[in-house]
Amino acid sequence: MGNIKFGTDGWRAIVGKDFNEDNVQTVTRAIGKYVFDNFGLEKKIIIGYDPRNMAFEFASQTAEQLAEYGFEVLLSNKIIPTPVLAYNAKHLNACAVMFTASHNPPEYLGIKFIPDYAGPATSDITDELMYNLSIPFKSQSDKGRVIKYNFSPDYFSHVAQLINFAKIKGFFENIIFDGLYAASIGYFDKLLDIHGIEYESIHMFHDVNFGGGMPEPKPKYLKDLIQKVKQTPNSIGFANDGDSDRFGVINENGEYVSPNEIIAILLMHLTKNKGFKGALVKTVGASLLLNKVADKLGVDVIETAVGFKHVGEAMRKYNPVIGGEESGGLSIQGHIPEKDGILANLLILEAMAYANKSLVELQKDLYNFAGCKFYNDRIDKKLDNIDEIKPVLEDYKNKKQIGNYKIKNIDTKDGVKLYFDDNTSWMLVRPSGTEPLLRIYFESDSLEKLDELRKTI
Repeated sequence: MGNIKFGTDGWRAIVGKDFNEDNVQTVTRAIGKYVFDNFGLEKKIIIGYDPRNMAFEFASQTAEQLAEYGFEVLLSNKIIPTPVLAYNAKHLNACAVMFTASHNPPEYLGIKFIPDYAGPATSDITDELMYNLSIPFKSQSDKGRVIKYNFSPDYFSHVAQLINFAKIKGFFENIIFDGLYAASIGYFDKLLDIHGIEYESIHMFHDVNFGGGMPEPKPKYLKDLIQKVKQTPNSIGFANDGDSDRFGVINENGEYVSPNEIIAILLMHLTKNKGFKGALVKTVGASLLLNKVADKLGVDVIETAVGFKHVGEAMRKYNPVIGGEESGGLSIQGHIPEKDGILANLLILEAMAYANKSLVELQKDLYNFAGCKFYNDRIDKKLDNIDEIKPVLEDYKNKKQIGNYKIKNIDTKDGVKLYFDDNTSWMLVRPSGTEPLLRIYFESDSLEKLDELRKTI
């Protein structure tokens, strides 16, 4: 039990080691007690799982255990993306348990607890779950049951209200979908099928080993998709991570488009073309590009700590146009406060269709509108032990200058973020939270400045 810890997005561990039958039973007991204490047995619990090794088996075990406590449990009748399950938590007024390890290596599995507001569990909830790990809880009723359930239809209907599929269908662009052996297979492609939108696809079967790669939609793992886009004139590529809450987009030149650019393009699209009103929510690690675009659009910016649980919490409070993070997660007004990579891909197609432009052209429009381009980098610095982190952060809090750059402002909402006096450069030093590791983010409006900062650090 000592190895169970709920991080920024649930508990993850290696299957057969810490992720074992006993530990899953312990976590399930903690979840059952939390739901009972806060809602009673009337609260439904819904359960889903991605394509990972043993995900279905552990999901079934948890379903039976929660039913023994007296809950009515809806267990997905097939592999399901996290955002689909999260939407149904809100739609069915239920709490959700998702078995996934997102973009982690194939040997990992994890449990996400999603409350009925359909976003990541906040720290007060995960603190209660951690406390419950050591508290007994037993059957409260003999009325519990497990029902196999198809969560797709209600999600598909909801997305059809958010996305103008007719507009996309009338826009001629070759869509290539990389299923990446992951949970989005049968969902992103199915939505295109339902609305008569043609596409090509690769890697369209579930594989516990994700084709020998990683279920992460980054250029390193999207080589086949990039090659396919380059070989297919006037085409654009899409992928999602293992549980489909993150997105990866390849433009017509075969280039990876950063999440910062995607969020900025969608902010422009949603405000200009669809009339959305409200703020932008972004993490402290996201690009100044978003601030520049928001400022020119007259949109307020709300900045949170890194992690979508913080973005989701702000979305529930402020109802923004869009909320996003630099690692490839976003959601929008009218949806759920949970990142949804399927919706993100569809929104890009919609933005292109409304503008009648390629993604490359939308990127050019973005930088013309912003007035400058930004470059990002990140270094992960391993330390000998966690005790080293605090002195390093204290040291950065007291710095007045880094190399040739004077520090204009310091932000400490998540680690230490230093804004420099050129008004276009910053760096962020923050701990990983799970290991003796510092993540050091850099951004500037020129590669030369970025390289200089990196070498200085």
